[in-house]
Amino acid sequence: MSLEQNKQIVIEFYQTAMDGDPEKAAAAHMGAKYVQHNPGAADGPEAFIGFMRFVRGRFPNLRLNIKRVIAEGDLVVVHSHLDLEPGNPGQALADIFRVEGDKVVEHWDVIQAVPADSANPHGMF
Repeated sequence: MSLEQNKQIVIEFYQTAMDGDPEKAAAAHMGAKYVQHNPGAADGPEAFIGFMRFVRGRFPNLRLNIKRVIAEGDLVVVHSHLDLEPGNPGQALADIFRVEGDKVVEHWDVIQAVPADSANPHGMF
């Protein structure tokens, strides 16, 4: 797969899952194995679906705004703004996905709360 194809796979997978259809995301884009490095989530497609359902259940109005996507080799990094609830600053996410063939098979993430105030004028995105 090319870097652009890997990016497209990850974007479709991530956006579909975050938009509330993790079953469709997993069926279309997830491999039979799925290694999870987030300590709050278990390995495997079923665990991914359950985790996404849990998050969506707690935050039914969440919105993901992808800011940039970077690919190198079999890795795709997605930098995004996650609004969990309207009116709150949300979270800055850096998700790293590994693609094998045309399937997402591994995930790491770094999550940081967006502060109300900043020491510089640049913002997080």
